[in-house]
Amino acid sequence: TVFNSLNHDMTLTEFKFIWYMEYSHRMWGRVVGLAYILPAAYFWRKGWLSRPMKGCVLALCGLVCFQGLLGWYMVKSGLEEKPDSYDIPRVSQYRLAAHLGSALVLYSASLWTGLSLLLPRHELPATHQLLRLRQFAHGTTALIFLTALSGAFVAGLDAGLVYNSFPKMGERWIPDDLLAFSPVLRNIFENPTTVQFDHRILGITSVTAVTALYLFARKIPLPRRTRMAVTSLLAVAYMQ
Repeated sequence: TVFNSLNHDMTLTEFKFIWYMEYSHRMWGRVVGLAYILPAAYFWRKGWLSRPMKGCVLALCGLVCFQGLLGWYMVKSGLEEKPDSYDIPRVSQYRLAAHLGSALVLYSASLWTGLSLLLPRHELPATHQLLRLRQFAHGTTALIFLTALSGAFVAGLDAGLVYNSFPKMGERWIPDDLLAFSPVLRNIFENPTTVQFDHRILGITSVTAVTALYLFARKIPLPRRTRMAVTSLLAVAYMQ
């Protein structure tokens, strides 16, 4: 069905390229899972893990398994017959966003855990400015996470193909079909125009928030490692 309605002119060589990409992704995911679970079981058996670390390891291993299950659930949605739909076969944008979100949580939790073990914690005075910086950083993190999830909806709906001009969308700042679907809330998740518009706004807002965070951090005496992290965040945000 997918071949007949979407890629009927695809050659065997082109199909093999896509197939091997998918196969490699699955195999790499399984290697990552083993890289988590086997050393964790070994360290646990040796008694090298503290009680809090055991909870952390169990949570990370659970996330790895959940991520794999979510990936299967996402791919499955692209193979389901939808007799009442005339759209091309595609995976659910909701499941794609969930799969990406889960991967980001897993990666962030792994990095946080690793750095917590490798680097000593800085004991800084709890000043008003430092507390505000921490709150600002947490808010910026949430905004970046939301922007990434909105990117998954763009990918899932092929919304990037709707408009390819910037900063305007076509000849307008706000497209005519921004709220074409009913009810209105449905546009945020299922209207390709709205999904692309939201992703643009969130991206611009994220870069603005990172810039403001950097400028605010410059006014506060911070350890070298923290200052380097904030500067790197600014550089990566603009490169992205």
